[in-house]
Amino acid sequence: YIADIPGLGWLAQFYVTHYMHYLAAILFIALFAYFIVDYLVTNRNRNKVSAFGYVRGLILFGILGSGIFLVIRNLAGYKFSANFIILLDLAHLGLVILFLLIALYSLIAKKQWTTIR
Repeated sequence: YIADIPGLGWLAQFYVTHYMHYLAAILFIALFAYFIVDYLVTNRNRNKVSAFGYVRGLILFGILGSGIFLVIRNLAGYKFSANFIILLDLAHLGLVILFLLIALYSLIAKKQWTTIR
């Protein structure tokens, strides 16, 4: 019933939210790739990834991997079992929630992705 709230009627339109999700995924993949390449090319000699940075990176990699499998599921010719699709959906959503909680904790506790060598 979220679409019944005034101004949120667009949330009931499947293709609008579907394409918005895909555009956000494209942005997410681009930023993910940019920061990895930036670290490897310019910052690897000055900084090292902290333990907390590895945890966040693994969570982001899990979000990326589960999202890729969910995109493959939508393609014609690919058939996944119902249990696997449920696992993918729950893993994707759970990892996003976990990442948001860890991002909030890192903001409050001032945990950084990298430390100076």
